[in-house]
Amino acid sequence: MTPAELSAAILRIVTEALARRESAVTVSIDDVLLDRPKNRDHGDWASNIAMKLAKPLGTNPREFAAELAEGITGIEGVASVDVAGPGFINITVDAAAAGRLAKTIVEQGEAFGRSNLYEGVSINLEFVSANPTGPLHIGHTRWAALGDSLGRVLRAAGAQVANEFYINDAGNQMDNFGASILAAAKGEPTPEKGYPGQYITDLAAAVLQREPGLLDLDDVSALATAREVGYQLQLGEIKDSLARFNVKFDVWFSERDLHAGTPSSIDKAVERLRAQGHVYDEDDAIWVRTTDFGDDKDRVIKRGNGVYTYFAADAAYYLSKSDRGFAHKIYLLGADHHGYVHRIKAIAGAAGDDPARDVEVLIGQLVSINGARLSKRAGNIIELDDLQAWLGTDALRYSLGRYPADSPLTLDPEVLQRRTNDNPVFYVQYAHARTNAVAKNAAATGVDRSAFAPELLTHETESNLLGSLGEFPRVVHQAAELREPHRVARYAEELAGAYHRWYDNCRVTPMGDEVVSDVHRTRLWLNDATGQVLRNSLGLLGVSAPERM
Repeated sequence: MTPAELSAAILRIVTEALARRESAVTVSIDDVLLDRPKNRDHGDWASNIAMKLAKPLGTNPREFAAELAEGITGIEGVASVDVAGPGFINITVDAAAAGRLAKTIVEQGEAFGRSNLYEGVSINLEFVSANPTGPLHIGHTRWAALGDSLGRVLRAAGAQVANEFYINDAGNQMDNFGASILAAAKGEPTPEKGYPGQYITDLAAAVLQREPGLLDLDDVSALATAREVGYQLQLGEIKDSLARFNVKFDVWFSERDLHAGTPSSIDKAVERLRAQGHVYDEDDAIWVRTTDFGDDKDRVIKRGNGVYTYFAADAAYYLSKSDRGFAHKIYLLGADHHGYVHRIKAIAGAAGDDPARDVEVLIGQLVSINGARLSKRAGNIIELDDLQAWLGTDALRYSLGRYPADSPLTLDPEVLQRRTNDNPVFYVQYAHARTNAVAKNAAATGVDRSAFAPELLTHETESNLLGSLGEFPRVVHQAAELREPHRVARYAEELAGAYHRWYDNCRVTPMGDEVVSDVHRTRLWLNDATGQVLRNSLGLLGVSAPERM
């Protein structure tokens, strides 16, 4: 019996109790979610539903809890029910009902923990979106880990998710980038507002290799060539860095495409916003009345000189997402983008969307790593590639993924490189490797899964491990709903701890002359179920599940 199945059974009992009272109060499955009591003497699961409903029903919570407890006692697989304190309902599940979860997990495999929470929902998830004028840095690394894990969690909850990278490849920064490469190719100093660093020198050499006649071109053509070829090379490097970091983007959207054509996508966007009634002309400029949607001031979308502002590109980009069929948009942005929240929500409102429903802006905080050195190539940043080479993909992704996006973070590289239990990623991966070793040893000693007798899983650590396994679907559900993939990492550590304690107390393989029995075979099911859930958890974080360590 899974916690979800038990909750559904309790919901039926609560609904019947409300009907007997002819009450207008309504309840859903979210109202009867179960908790694991800290003191296991209080049972396997606890519910506070009686206390939740007592006030709207005008009844005594403990008396209502006793009424519900009577019905819960009749649920198949429930061994006992007690009412505690002001109205807590403590439930103990019999070993056979609890143990059946192990077989369910093995049979469902990768599907265990997945749900239809967002079935039919199309989500555009934008993250990283770095300027293609240099290598990815430590901030991009955090957004890459968090964004990719969030996408995985949302897909596990049934959503159709497109990971999108917005390439900021228009504007003055691209001209400065091209001028920096051209200067390096000529052996000249970095121009004012240019980009310094060895990586520019390397790009210049690569551009010259592709375009050996670069320096023979006129100044305008040389700048355009250096800018375009350097851009393609740098963008390719960014894509390669992210691929090595196990981050995949479904869409690479170029800002330049918004400016192309006559009329351009930006021209069309302005007219669409005007048609919605939120655009007006004043002081030779074109404005969007974003204060109608909570912005602190109206925004200029086109200056008096005819030049569009960044706001115009943002609006056109937002509308393109809707045009491509994405009803819901999520933006994961860096710590310096707080001002963008009102702006993008105002665009959503001006476009006729519901800013509270159709768009989310998640702001991530800064991250630092003790002892990390600035890039030798870029000189002023800590590069993703350097971090990955130093700490490894798994340690970096897991460590960045186990904290909320809005919390400042400092990582200790000494801990991340240890092969000890105080390194969280090692602790979880070692638990998975241990499940694999146990399965191999079981096969070598003749223990297989030819029998399953869940009523034999009676040890306290087995009850704890099964309870932890049963929590996984709810953790994934909450991680998706709250946009908090770090919940999966913290859960994986708790599951690993429960497994290690079980391993220390319950043997899958017989000792000495002990004969293989159904308890060994059933424990193998439990072992393999744990391995599956650990794999599923690590997969949601973009981290590998090694078979040996």
